[in-house]
Amino acid sequence: MIYQKDLFSMFKILSFLQPNHNKTKRNYLERMQNKKIHCMKVAKYYEKDYWDGDRKYGYGGYKYIPGRLTSVAKKIIKKFKINNNSKILDVGCGKGYLLYEIKKILPKCEIHGLDISNHALKNSHKEVSKYLFLHDAKKKLPFKKNYFDLALSFGVYHNFTLNELESSIKEFNRVAKKKYLMVESYKNDTELFNLQCWALTCESFLKPEEWIWLLKKLNYNGYYEFIYFK
Repeated sequence: MIYQKDLFSMFKILSFLQPNHNKTKRNYLERMQNKKIHCMKVAKYYEKDYWDGDRKYGYGGYKYIPGRLTSVAKKIIKKFKINNNSKILDVGCGKGYLLYEIKKILPKCEIHGLDISNHALKNSHKEVSKYLFLHDAKKKLPFKKNYFDLALSFGVYHNFTLNELESSIKEFNRVAKKKYLMVESYKNDTELFNLQCWALTCESFLKPEEWIWLLKKLNYNGYYEFIYFK
């Protein structure tokens, strides 16, 4: 786990998902040249093509892989001191695989996951499907202030425009005592090029310092991770 003080704010950067992210091989130029505009339009429905269709539309088959997210779940539990009495929310939970890994370790904890995709929810892990529900993260979250001990969000908020980010980040911040979100970003021209080639649903292409500035402006008081396409 990479952990460092941030120079721009009092927030902290974590790196839980970048190691998994780096394991995937990507042909950036092929993605850009493969009817990219059409594929972007299809991907933004976040339905079967995005999750389990051809790779050009998204994941190319998002299946549960035993052990793939186990270490991520353990790092989250340790870092945020989550236990069997904790309440956890996953915003943009997809098929619920991370929540399943957490629930395996902490079987009595309370979990909730929301996603905009009917396909993802209908094909979610059967052990956690009853804890997941359809909801657009751009809208008000149906929970009281600080209801959750921890709110998580991986790969969601870069898909929102700046005006959409204002209300959605404030809602994410409101419903939990501790927060951790991951967004796509870039540190140099090569990573920006790769991100622009690969991303199908990204709306906000921001450098780390720009994300930090924005989150600070929105009074976000949680942790964050930036994913880079190297």
